[in-house]
Amino acid sequence: MGETPRLVATDIDGTLLRDDRTVSPRTAEVLARVAARGTPVVLVTGRPIRWLKLVYDQLAEPLPAICANGAVVYDPHGDEVLRADPLAPELLAEVARRLRAEVPDVSFAVEVTDSRQMRHEAHYPLRWDADHDAIRVVETPEELLAAPAVKLLARAGEQDPDAFVALVSGALRGLAEATHSSYSGLVEISAAGVTKAAGLAWFCARLGVEARDVLAFGDMPNDVPMLTWAGRAVAVANAHPAVREIAHEVAPANTEDGVAAYLEKIFDVG
Repeated sequence: MGETPRLVATDIDGTLLRDDRTVSPRTAEVLARVAARGTPVVLVTGRPIRWLKLVYDQLAEPLPAICANGAVVYDPHGDEVLRADPLAPELLAEVARRLRAEVPDVSFAVEVTDSRQMRHEAHYPLRWDADHDAIRVVETPEELLAAPAVKLLARAGEQDPDAFVALVSGALRGLAEATHSSYSGLVEISAAGVTKAAGLAWFCARLGVEARDVLAFGDMPNDVPMLTWAGRAVAVANAHPAVREIAHEVAPANTEDGVAAYLEKIFDVG
C-alpha cells in the first residue's frame, strides 16, 4: 500500500463502537474528515440493515455498508440494496438438516428481506431488539426455511464460540460459510463464498479500488477474511487472538477510539 489508502473499511461492533454501542464524537469527526477528503469510508459488519440506524444517528452522514458478513451491500442515501447473496431455501434446508443431526439442541433464526427482517424459532434466544416490529417467531421449521436468507444464525446454549464454529464448519464444509463475532456461542452462516472480503471486494471493484489500496479495521473472526484481503490490516487492541495474529498493525482498543487514532495519524486529520 502507498502512503495514503484509497478506501477505508471498518467493522462496527467492538471496533468502531465503544462497549456501550456509542460512536465517540472524536470518531464521528475523524470519519467525516476522511470522507470529506474524498476517501470512501465503508462499514463492513455482521449487522443487518435494520441495526444500522443506531450507528447512522451518531454520524455526520450515513456511510455505505456491507452487512450480514458480506451478503448485502447497502447504499443508505437511496435506501437501496446494491447486491444481495442469500442462502436459497433448498440450501437452508440442507444446512439445517446437517446441523440438527450434529447438534441436537440447536436453534435457528434467519435474516430475510435483505436483513430488514428476522424470523426465529420459538426456542431461539433473542439477545438484542427482541420486541422489534421486524422480528417474528415462526410456527414451523418449514416456515423458517421458506424464503432466501442472507444469514442463518445458530445457537445451542452457551458454547465456547471458537469450538462451536469449528464444529459447525466441519458439518457444513463445502456447503456454506460459518463464522462468529460474539463471545456467547452464536454462529453466523452464509452462502458458500460469502464473506466480508467478498462483499468488500465487490464494492471496491465498482469504485476501481484495488485490495492493496484498502485500509481495514476489525476485531473478531468474521473480520479475518476482510483483513487478509486488504492491503493494510489493523486490529484494535481488544481484538480476538486470531485477528491480532493476521493483522499488520494493532491500534488502541475500541474504548480508546482506536480507529480514529489510527486514521488521525494516516490522514493527518487530528
